[in-house]
Amino acid sequence: MSGVKLRDLVAGLYKYPRVDTLLFTGGNSKNGPEYFFRRLARAYKLRLISVHSSVPRIHEFTLPGDIVPGAGGRMIRTVSLTAPSGSANRAVGSMEEYKYLKARNPGYTTLDFRVRQYEPFFKDPSYIHGF
Repeated sequence: MSGVKLRDLVAGLYKYPRVDTLLFTGGNSKNGPEYFFRRLARAYKLRLISVHSSVPRIHEFTLPGDIVPGAGGRMIRTVSLTAPSGSANRAVGSMEEYKYLKARNPGYTTLDFRVRQYEPFFKDPSYIHGF
């Protein structure tokens, strides 16, 4: 990708105080959502703390209150899920969890794996806080 125009997600967090989690589909590779967010986080001097280091990767940071008085000071989580793209199939295929599930069920697909990974985060948002 080139000429990417990004939204300021951090400014959005101040505007929407009920948002406490950002879900990224794609990782920290160049031009991935986590990569772009990390660049933005550096600009705001945010410190992302790792909560869960394997996929899905989960980080936390505290939204500073000094940028917009009274609007900060809350904990935000970021969750980086496997990309939904076909090109991510190689990454999925190399994951130990996928290999295990595929060995148990030869009909198991990379799409099945993604649905299994995404489902808890979309069905039950409190799941995110269980990590």
